[in-house]
Amino acid sequence: MVGIFNKIAFRGGIHLPDEKDKTKGLSIQTIPIPERVVIPLSQHTGAPCEPLVKVGDLVKKGQKIGEGKGNITSTVHSSISGKVIEISPHPHPTGNNILSIIVESDGKDEWVDNLKENEDYLSIEPEKLKEIIRNAGIVGLGGAQFPTHVKLSPPKEKGIEYVILNGAECEPFITSDHRLMIERSSEIIEGLKIIMNILSVKKGFIGIEKNKLDAISVLKSTIKQSHTDGSRKFEIEVVGLDVKYPQGSEKHLIKSILKREVPSGKLPMDVGVVVNNIGTAYAVYNAVRYGKPLIERVVTVTGNGIKEPQNLLVRIGTSLDFLIQNCGGFTDEPEKVIMGGPMMGVAQYTLKVPVIKGTSGVVVFSKNSAEIDGKYQSCIRCGRCIANCPMGISPNLYGLYFERNMVDEAYASNLMDCLECGICAYACPSNRPVVQFIRQLKSEVLKKKKSGKR
Repeated sequence: MVGIFNKIAFRGGIHLPDEKDKTKGLSIQTIPIPERVVIPLSQHTGAPCEPLVKVGDLVKKGQKIGEGKGNITSTVHSSISGKVIEISPHPHPTGNNILSIIVESDGKDEWVDNLKENEDYLSIEPEKLKEIIRNAGIVGLGGAQFPTHVKLSPPKEKGIEYVILNGAECEPFITSDHRLMIERSSEIIEGLKIIMNILSVKKGFIGIEKNKLDAISVLKSTIKQSHTDGSRKFEIEVVGLDVKYPQGSEKHLIKSILKREVPSGKLPMDVGVVVNNIGTAYAVYNAVRYGKPLIERVVTVTGNGIKEPQNLLVRIGTSLDFLIQNCGGFTDEPEKVIMGGPMMGVAQYTLKVPVIKGTSGVVVFSKNSAEIDGKYQSCIRCGRCIANCPMGISPNLYGLYFERNMVDEAYASNLMDCLECGICAYACPSNRPVVQFIRQLKSEVLKKKKSGKR
């Protein structure tokens, strides 16, 4: 039996072509060391890091080079050994210029010498585990990039009952988590145990869409084998999920697996659940067991604009153009290069942007594959965006509010509940960029909050 709670689906959502055939059967390959890396000082939700090095300093792989102040922040590390040649604003996948540390490789790729291994990692106290995770710079690798040590520190009154690992990977084209589950299953399970240990939780779930039956099988087998090592206090279940976008959203995973609704304006911890990504669990294991900070991740490079689609283990800070070169380059002049998946990813204006912690994939479309003119029409009130919205809100209204500068009205209509999943724009026959409207409205709301007007 794959799972006992897999018959309950969430409302709305959409069935998309998964477009994963190019890479789902390809094993993870390690990319060569780049000649230089660009390490942005903001790769996470919260306060940006401040540099701990200066131009001219020699650094080693895994050395902490940036650290933030406050609780909701993270750290960044050099992903290669070499010399700091510049600290300046640099293009970032979000479209902004972010202060970044640029390191030129010395070709030695030497690890920093203070890494601490822990063989008996399941006996380490929770506070010590969280400190290791914080110092390793681990954030959510599913895209949100929320600092993991903060997510694993809920208020005591919240009473966490379950941990869910998100292996849904519902975005079309992307297969990085799929391959990680197949090739690094033991490490993922041990990472989940560490997370459960921190939260004093006895029951954990791994939610995987049913288009990844091989991953479901491998993880179930790994769980059975792990019980022979005396760790039966961890009850872990693999749950097969319907293939439906956005199945990988935290709130929808919780609904599908536990039948629990996360109320508007609330978080998973308000219903007794903590959700982490598969890649995050893998990073947690490497940090706690081997002392390794987060300096690399698996990235899917694919699309009909790429000659040799691959799943690659990539150093953080590697440039997009170096990544594409290692996949044989473009098949044709690209129409669009997206960092992330086609639904929630961000189109890039330069190939000089670096891979960051939240980069799960790069999707390239050639000019011959799409005719995108950027034009859109007025809303025709067809209701498709409403019918398919997984959050039960009315996306069409936000476009109208945006065009009329009605920020307060948008906020009052549950604007902040929007996942920015992109279904509304995908379903719109008028080609309206609804997600862009929503993001700009949210930005205005945040500006008002900072100015004290809200």
